[in-house]
Amino acid sequence: MIASHIHTALGIDFGGTSVKFGVVQGHDVIDRVPPIATDDYTEPAPLIDAIARVIEDLRARHPSITSIGVGVPGFVNFRTGTIHNLTNVPGWVKIPLREILHQRTGLPVTVENDANCMAYAEWKQGAGRGMEHLVCLTLGTGVGGGIITHGHLLRGAQSVAGEPGQTSINYQGRKGAYGNLGSLEDYIGNNEIAADARDHYLAKGYERSITDCTPAALATAASEGDQIAIEIWQNIAAKLATAALNACWLLNPEAIIIGGGVAKAGAVLFDPLKENINSQLAAAFSENLQILPAAFSNDAGLIGAAALSLEEADNSPPLA
Repeated sequence: MIASHIHTALGIDFGGTSVKFGVVQGHDVIDRVPPIATDDYTEPAPLIDAIARVIEDLRARHPSITSIGVGVPGFVNFRTGTIHNLTNVPGWVKIPLREILHQRTGLPVTVENDANCMAYAEWKQGAGRGMEHLVCLTLGTGVGGGIITHGHLLRGAQSVAGEPGQTSINYQGRKGAYGNLGSLEDYIGNNEIAADARDHYLAKGYERSITDCTPAALATAASEGDQIAIEIWQNIAAKLATAALNACWLLNPEAIIIGGGVAKAGAVLFDPLKENINSQLAAAFSENLQILPAAFSNDAGLIGAAALSLEEADNSPPLA
């Protein structure tokens, strides 16, 4: 039985393919409903209507919900709750989602980048609990991140700071979505890993399908002693380490926390990653640095969004 003094919030994780909902108490998701498929909606308005209906149903089941937190995959002005754009979801440009959902529900609403929500969850209740300086990365189709410094989530001048996936690991590298060259996610996103792995196998004289080269398949192959798969993971670790090292030299974190699907590879990723990072830092930066897997998996966005909404509801004046 969960103690009654624990506040209840609704977490919403808005992904590129679906919108997930979870009623959250602390770090527990105590209730959830089937997600909404974003492909079923061609415009923001009907999708927002569908989200509002789910919120209404969940509030009927859980009257103790006091706030709503939404994590979205794109650039967000946290201060206004306005979405600049959503990754892989067309039409969501300059949408004042916080204001719309507040007007529809009457509850305090927080809207934040989804990777920042993950970072917040790991800082408050996960692998980084008790620390004040963290760099968090989530590795999947893209590479997201969030930064905690001096016990605060770093947001920057326009609330869009903390995008390690867009930082460069090669100034002459692949052209990214924003014209940026050599961005990390253009090398270690799921699709890029699979395509590069297939090429790596082919260069060694072996044909592999893309399905055989997904991060999950490569992790299994490496754990079974496939030397080519092990080499591929060493290459992935070296690329990830380049971005992590830049963050370490700039921010001097206590820990780098890594989550998302790619991180599930475990030791085949983390062992060479730690070796790469520790061999390229001065002792003052590396002596107490921890490189940790995230504590939360697919629910990190829900938990972080809910926790952020509760904090903002406690510390902010009510919306008009």
